[in-house]
Amino acid sequence: MTEVLQSLDALSGASAQQEAPVHVQKLDKFGRAYATGKRKDAVARVWVRPGTGKITVNDREVEVYFARPVLRLMINQPFQAAGREGQYDVVCTVSGGGLSGQAGALRHGISRALTFYEPELRGPLKKGGFLTRDSRVVERKKYGRAKARRSFQFSKR
Repeated sequence: MTEVLQSLDALSGASAQQEAPVHVQKLDKFGRAYATGKRKDAVARVWVRPGTGKITVNDREVEVYFARPVLRLMINQPFQAAGREGQYDVVCTVSGGGLSGQAGALRHGISRALTFYEPELRGPLKKGGFLTRDSRVVERKKYGRAKARRSFQFSKR
C-alpha cells in the first residue's frame, strides 16, 4: 500500500513540473511556412514567406479571384490582428465549396501559417479567433423531408 502511495506522490510531482508546450518555427527548405485551412467544404493550402504583401490564389491575383471587397477584407484580417500588413507574401491553392467558404479557409490557413512562421503571433491570432476551425457544415437532407428540416406542405384534404 505504501508503494502505491509513493508512486502516486511521484506522479503528482511529475505533473506539477510539466510546462506549457513551446511552439517552434516550422519552415520548409525554401524558407516558407505551410498550413492548411478549412471552412465548410473548402480547403486552402497556404504558403507564407516574407515579402511585399502579394497574395496569389490559384495562380491569380487576390483582386481577380476574390472580386468582392468583403472577401478580401476577410482574408487580410489575420495580418491586421498580428500587425503584419504588407510584410508577407502568400501563395495558396483553394478548392471546394463556394467563394465565401474559400475565403474563410484561406483566412484560417494564413493564420496557421503565420503561427508556424512566427510562434509569438499565436496569442493575438488566437484571441481574434482566427486559429479556430469553423466546424459548421451543411446539414444533410433527410428522407421524407423537402430539405434537411423542411417538411412538405400539409393538406388536410
